[in-house]
This record gives sequence, C-alpha cells and structure tokens, in this order.
Amino acid sequence: MQPIAFIRSPFVEKFGIPRQSGLAQRVVSRIVFVPEFSHPDFTRGIDQFSHIWIIWGFHCNTHDAGESFHATVRPPRLGGNQRMGVFATRSPYRPNELGLSAVRLLAVNEDGSLSIGGADMVDGTPVYDIKPYLPYADALPGAQAGFAAEKPDAALRIVWQDSCGKEALSEGHIQALEEILAQDPRPAYHDAPDRVYHLCYSLFELDFSVENSVLRVLRIKHRS
Repeated sequence: MQPIAFIRSPFVEKFGIPRQSGLAQRVVSRIVFVPEFSHPDFTRGIDQFSHIWIIWGFHCNTHDAGESFHATVRPPRLGGNQRMGVFATRSPYRPNELGLSAVRLLAVNEDGSLSIGGADMVDGTPVYDIKPYLPYADALPGAQAGFAAEKPDAALRIVWQDSCGKEALSEGHIQALEEILAQDPRPAYHDAPDRVYHLCYSLFELDFSVENSVLRVLRIKHRS
C-alpha cells in the first residue's frame, strides 16, 4: 500500500498532538498529493463537502524502542491505570498502524493540496485514502461510546508568563496553541508541578509547566 499524499502539519513531533481529531479546530494543516495523484481530477467535487475522512499511517512508531502493539493498552481517558483491548481503543500502536480522522475541509488550493482544520497528525504523515464525510451515514446520534462517552473538557487554564516571548507568535498561532495546551498534552500518568515540558509547534518551541489546573507557558523561542 503506497501513500497518495503526505500531511504538512505544524506538529513536528508526536508530543502535544491532540488525542483525537477535531479537538483543536484552529490547527491548520495541508494534504499534499504525490505526483501520481496530484491531477485535479482526483479531487473534483470535493469542495462540495465540509468534512472528509482521512486514512493514514502511524509512521512515527519506533519499534526498535519497544513501542509496538500489544493485546491490551492503557487509555489516557482512564488515567493510564486500566487496561483495555487494543481494538477497544484508538491507541496508535496497532497491528496495521492505520489511523482514521474526520477533519474539516477548509480549501482546495491552487497547487492541488487540501487545507484542513483540526487534524491530529504529525508533519510527514502518509495518507492512504480520502473519503467525503456523509452526515446521514457517518453521524450516529444513538451510538454508545463506552468509557469514552464524554468529549474531554479543556481542563487547563493557560497563563502566558510576561517574559515568555509570546509576542513572537501570530494571533492564529496563539489561538491554536491555547486549544492544544488546554487539552493537557502531558501523559495521563504525569502530575509533577515542578516538571518542565517541551513542545514543538510550527517554527517555535515552548516550555511549560502544570500545577493543579493551570498551565504556565514559561518560554517561547524559534526552532533552530
């Protein structure tokens, strides 16, 4: 199975990516087609849809570090303390390492790429297929969602330290980062107020800490 496209995303590493698509709608990415599928005929009519499904691959999984799939995993929604079957979760470590995301279609660009909002994919993610989202078939109001029934709240209040360098960010970057950080990007089992976390986003690096329900952005700088 060969990719039809690749994601160009402001997420340059896995840490900080929302755990589901749609949780950070202000994050804008692009789907860039490989030459074989870049002809506009392949996306003719796609601009009539507000949302699309993307089938993609978890290409950043590092099996040499022991990060491979197991029969059971510890979902963050359960605090990382309970085990569930891998097929009962959306764990990125799966037998075939395929991801599925519903995203907002923002634009079909002149170069043939697609601009999308709310994607949960790292830069360079391979895309294997794209399908239109159909509300009458894909939205099932009576469906049961088990232990993940409730949409996660934006649990953290964001505080930008006066000297952190926030002025280097555009308003769009600030809004996107606040959506991302409010979801609490830390692993579910981390709760150390004196620990400093490092997040890369677009051309910037951020250091932050979390105490109680407050996330403090300590430093922002351009990535080298």
